[in-house]
Amino acid sequence: MTAIQPPLSMLLELTHRCPLQCPYCSNPLELARADHELPTETWCDVITQGAEMGMLQVHFSGGEPAARTDLEDLLAHTKAKGLYTNLITSGVGLKPARLARLVALGLDHVQLSLQDAYMKEADRIAGLKGAFATKQAFAAEIIEAGLALTINLVVHRHNITRVGAMIELADAMGAQRVEVAHTQYYGWGLANRAALMPTREEVETALGVVETVRAHYRGRMRIDHVIPDYYADRPKACMGGWAQRFLVIDPSGDVLPCHAAKSLPGLTFDNVREKRLSDIWTGGAAFEAYRGTQWMPMPCRDCDRREIDWGGCRCQAFALTGDAAAVDPACGLSPRHATVRDLATSEAAAPPPPFRYRRMTR
Repeated sequence: MTAIQPPLSMLLELTHRCPLQCPYCSNPLELARADHELPTETWCDVITQGAEMGMLQVHFSGGEPAARTDLEDLLAHTKAKGLYTNLITSGVGLKPARLARLVALGLDHVQLSLQDAYMKEADRIAGLKGAFATKQAFAAEIIEAGLALTINLVVHRHNITRVGAMIELADAMGAQRVEVAHTQYYGWGLANRAALMPTREEVETALGVVETVRAHYRGRMRIDHVIPDYYADRPKACMGGWAQRFLVIDPSGDVLPCHAAKSLPGLTFDNVREKRLSDIWTGGAAFEAYRGTQWMPMPCRDCDRREIDWGGCRCQAFALTGDAAAVDPACGLSPRHATVRDLATSEAAAPPPPFRYRRMTR
């Protein structure tokens, strides 16, 4: 048996609290309240354990990680352990003085979300008036501080025709990297799928625009592109493969192979309050469930891409087939592939229903 390598990085979902209400948010529908969040000392212990395992990167996320008053303490501890730090933020609520403190503590990189190229639409998608202007001001502060900036663009039917303009705006904001990611349909994205699904023609046009713009910015700004699954012929390697390179820790301390893993029935998730991170990574039931290739059905198990896409997305397979171990329907070899294409075509052709905004309801 091949030895299990340590993960490259971990994403710490410090909180589910967030000023934005994006209808495609990767957080689960059942959001963790503040009184369920891990305390500072437990997060610091988790970071120490990650460093001892040989991890290289820590990504602070949420919700909005700046909602935690101890963000500076967690960043300082991470830097003391010699790890690379990335802040994934809405840019809303992080004042200049606080950003300056984070910079002084050694913050390496910031990822800032951008909902659209135009203020009115961006604020509507984010569910917060003034978010667009706040993000632009925050980006200017990041660049002034000399930090590396990535702009995250989540693409869907409400902004896909402006993907070129969004990339141009990211360049004007000073981004060194742009991630163009079509909406992933699980969690809030799945709840809003009919409202977010673009047409195949819009997707194909957007793909062409991204390639053209990528050539224009080559050598100045890197543009990564996550292709939409529902119109794909082969699945993506979700998170680099289940339990291969990456783990997520949610606000309450449950350790997950991916953001949406709790949508899968029958999995048991270990908690950092009760078990060491290395034991969870190497032997946790949820991590072992779909690690490697032995779990794969045919034709995945004999496919020459089995250690490239690692069977695709388990959460998507469950959402679309009711079976987490099924062939990912994004793959052209899945018996349900045509059904998924038809579903996407049908939803994209219908008028979009209102957003179900991401909100804490209790």
